[in-house]
Amino acid sequence: MSALNDTPVETLTFEAARDELVTVVAELEQGAPTLEQSLALWERGEALAARCEEWLLGAKRRLDAARAAADGGDER
Repeated sequence: MSALNDTPVETLTFEAARDELVTVVAELEQGAPTLEQSLALWERGEALAARCEEWLLGAKRRLDAARAAADGGDER
């Protein structure tokens, strides 16, 4: 059984990407039956990790913007 699925990574929520990444890492740690499967898992894992990072950076930008707006409101 393989953790790979056909869902485009760019459509995944943070939680879905994180959960699939956990599955991919576990499968890589167990050892895929072939080199080709290992490479496919690795590539999917890299894409999932990048998607998670996109979500986290977006969340950080939103928090920074909210803090800046709150700080600007205190000065008036």
